[in-house]
Amino acid sequence: IIVPNPFSNAIIVFRGGADGQEAPIRIIQGAKTELDGPDRLDIDTIHREIFVPDGGQVLVFPLDANGDVAPIRAIRGPDTQIAGQSLAVDPINNLLAVTGRDRSLLIFDRTANGNAKPLRVIRGANTQIDRINQMAIYPQGRLLVAAMPGRQGDVEPPRVFLGMWSLDDAGDVAPKWTINGDQTTLRKPFAVALNPDHKEIYVTDMRLNGVLTFSVPEVFEPVAR
Repeated sequence: IIVPNPFSNAIIVFRGGADGQEAPIRIIQGAKTELDGPDRLDIDTIHREIFVPDGGQVLVFPLDANGDVAPIRAIRGPDTQIAGQSLAVDPINNLLAVTGRDRSLLIFDRTANGNAKPLRVIRGANTQIDRINQMAIYPQGRLLVAAMPGRQGDVEPPRVFLGMWSLDDAGDVAPKWTINGDQTTLRKPFAVALNPDHKEIYVTDMRLNGVLTFSVPEVFEPVAR
């Protein structure tokens, strides 16, 4: 179990069966880590790496990192267009999705480093993006799923939804699919997780204080390459 702690500028790792007041087995923390308030991350279990969006940059650590260790890669600089605190990694297609400036989604090569330009940028009025909270990727369908909680500061924003784009999309592209409307009961979607085996999407909602499950078999169709 890997947890970001923004209050101690740390990534904390517990054993999978941890219970009660149990100490972590590893802690990534210290000046060399360059961590500054991390509150989200994603894990690449194939290449054994941790991706952390942090202060307009993306820091990458080995999955077994421990102590005051420097990141093995850092995507940062004006050409990256990175902003915000959300990302999702695709270890199958070697891609990385990151939130960008001006309400955008940025697609990078998974191994991008330094002041790298994104491969593709999804941005514009047709995207319907106001703000992105958390994202997940379905690699077999080359699909990016993002929770859209609406405008910052609104208790119950007027436009909230789950948006889905192809990882091959670029420009002012409308979502391929959306989950939205009164029937969904979504009020302020926060986090999203995918269950391809059962063709379900799980969404946590800040206003409902609950977890919603949506059955969407059409979303989980593999893409032939």
